[in-house]
Amino acid sequence: MTPQEDPTAARRGTAAGARVTSRDVARAAGVSQAAVSLVLGDKWHGRVSRPKAESVRAAARDLGYRPNLAARSLRLGRTRTALLVVPALTTEFFARVYTGAARVAAENGFGVVLYPSPEGVGPARDPFDSARASLDGVIASSMASDALAAMRGEGLPLVLLDSDPDDSGATATVNLDLADGVRRLVAHLLALGHRRITHLAADIDSWTFRVRARALAEALHGVPDARVRTEPAALSVEAGLRAAHASLIRPGPRPTALLCDDDLLAAGACKAARRLGLRVPEDVSVTGVDDLALATALEPELTTLRLPAEDVGAAGMRALMTALDGGTPAPVTLPAELVVRGSTAPPR
Repeated sequence: MTPQEDPTAARRGTAAGARVTSRDVARAAGVSQAAVSLVLGDKWHGRVSRPKAESVRAAARDLGYRPNLAARSLRLGRTRTALLVVPALTTEFFARVYTGAARVAAENGFGVVLYPSPEGVGPARDPFDSARASLDGVIASSMASDALAAMRGEGLPLVLLDSDPDDSGATATVNLDLADGVRRLVAHLLALGHRRITHLAADIDSWTFRVRARALAEALHGVPDARVRTEPAALSVEAGLRAAHASLIRPGPRPTALLCDDDLLAAGACKAARRLGLRVPEDVSVTGVDDLALATALEPELTTLRLPAEDVGAAGMRALMTALDGGTPAPVTLPAELVVRGSTAPPR
């Protein structure tokens, strides 16, 4: 039996405890080392036959072969490290974005450095003396318009998540269909009979929050008896409480629904209602965005938009991998799902 027929022969011929090399794989598969490199680098199509490619993969699997990523990185001039910039680690949304990005990165032998830029406003400082020397690319999620000046100047591939799809400085964009999600949210409130709505708007100058405000205005345009008021708020439970309290005690007809830009603001709105002796949803309905774990910890549970944060991070990392391999990543748009729970009901 030849080594190609018996891959364990190559293993027996390797010194105990020695690291398996591409030469061992080539010997076991009966091919050249160049063919091994082509197959394991997924560049074999049209250059190595399919049976030989399958033989190489089988030999690598049987031998437990792991490529020397450090040597490969030196040949390619890469660090195999990506930077993920997020506004802040204040909610689990960005933890989920990181989880998705890190999963795809690991599948490609990459690492991810997480860098929070407080509140998503800029400019975010370059966390390394020279980002180009330390990184292969940057992924930035939900950042304010001026927050990435230092990163743009490095000339690295830049993938923007939940950001302006028309940004000329982006290598690729991955977005959520927030406009459609907000339209669904407003349609839900209108169908219940709500016409006096207060928008608890995140007081952050970023594309993602501008889209939500614009979609709300468009959804209510042409509804003659609808009235909407905006209460800006920092992105926190306490700020949501203060903004909701101000809206609910203002002279004149009280809003029947509080549409919040984020589940944190919605949690604050629910607290404000309770402190004023109001019941959710009997006296005022409350909605959020994100579908954090907090949404089901509230009582009643929160009607909200579910944003697939892990999918966003994974798509962003795939786009970066495509760019680093010389391809042109296509823009990606992921859906936002309306989740109706107990915090919304017809107004009294």
